[in-house]
Amino acid sequence: MARAFLFVLDSFGIGGAPDAVSFGDRGSDTFGHIASACARGDGDRDGLRGGPLDLPNMEALGLGRAALLAGGKDVPSRNDAPPTTGFFGSAQEVSKGKDTPSGHWEIAGVPVSFDWGYFPETVPTFPAALTDAAIREGGLPGILGNCHASGTEIMARLGEEHIRTGKPICYTSADSVFQIAAHETHFGLERLYEFCGIVRRLIDPLNIGRVIARPFVGETKETFERTANRRDYAVPPPEPTLLDRLAGAGRQVIGIGKIGDIFAHRGVGEVRKGAGNMALFDAALGAMDDAKAGDLVFANFVDFDMLYGHRRDIPGYAAALEAFDRRLPEALARLQNGDLLILTADHGCDPSWKGTDHTREQVPVIGTGPGLASGSIGTRRTYADIGETIAEHLGIPTGPHGTSFHAALAGNA
Repeated sequence: MARAFLFVLDSFGIGGAPDAVSFGDRGSDTFGHIASACARGDGDRDGLRGGPLDLPNMEALGLGRAALLAGGKDVPSRNDAPPTTGFFGSAQEVSKGKDTPSGHWEIAGVPVSFDWGYFPETVPTFPAALTDAAIREGGLPGILGNCHASGTEIMARLGEEHIRTGKPICYTSADSVFQIAAHETHFGLERLYEFCGIVRRLIDPLNIGRVIARPFVGETKETFERTANRRDYAVPPPEPTLLDRLAGAGRQVIGIGKIGDIFAHRGVGEVRKGAGNMALFDAALGAMDDAKAGDLVFANFVDFDMLYGHRRDIPGYAAALEAFDRRLPEALARLQNGDLLILTADHGCDPSWKGTDHTREQVPVIGTGPGLASGSIGTRRTYADIGETIAEHLGIPTGPHGTSFHAALAGNA
């Protein structure tokens, strides 16, 4: 029986979403703009990286060709176009949001057809009844923030006041989210988690997708740093996902990083964490070693989005992509007969774009497996095709929202 490995490079879009204009994102292209910036020298940073973007392993799987399918131009690269050793395509999102849960749920076969609730770009942004109840039930002296903000900026701006007053920092973004930053020791990590649980219950009637605990350490704005103890409190998907179907069939789903949180821990049999992309890659490799026939390893690599996309850091994003690409042969070497590896993304977060929020883009769908065909799988009309391909590959019934491309891979081998 086969195994499947699904790696999500969080926010690594390739442009060309047909409905990008509706999101104010027409022309956004995470991959294309990073590559172009690197070719111009705008992606250089002393001691970090320099020169054209260097992703030979993903390019060999067809990354550049996937970008062309999404409507992009030839992407400047350090490498001549290598022979394609994998399958490649692009996928369009049909969910109504460009957020993390929408993208991941759709990848797992369940597009989001409803509208999320959002908080207005006002100060204060949260309804008074909500904050009053949260303060009362949390036994708090109050909250700080209560606005739209970048997480790193508001942590630096209000972190010292938070330590002094004991008031957690509460903020939101263009996503359907309520974020709470608090110091791990001065406020307490478990206390932060408990408060997030209170807020999760209070905002359920508002249809907010996630409450996110954002713990940090340090004593001054110069030394504040987020830790790896982030926790997402998400609403569960509206119907069974690929993960639920696999669990129901007795299969094991090993979630790497924030996968368990994104799916409200439904269908995820085991969660393995890591502080940063390289630690997450180590965890993914360990899960590949441990996965049995019929299992799925589902990994999210969050740094691309959290550290570089939202912070509009082109050199940092480029360096993170190159670091990931250098380690990809370690995953390829673990593939056994019958295995399937897919690399994709959940949305874009173009570091050259205005603002700090996600961008509506197509995503790459590239991958390989012993005995599977190389070549184009075309433009997929929904991310759900990814999940249904994995379902067919692992021998469980496919769902109603996507179309598997597994037969084309096997038939052309």
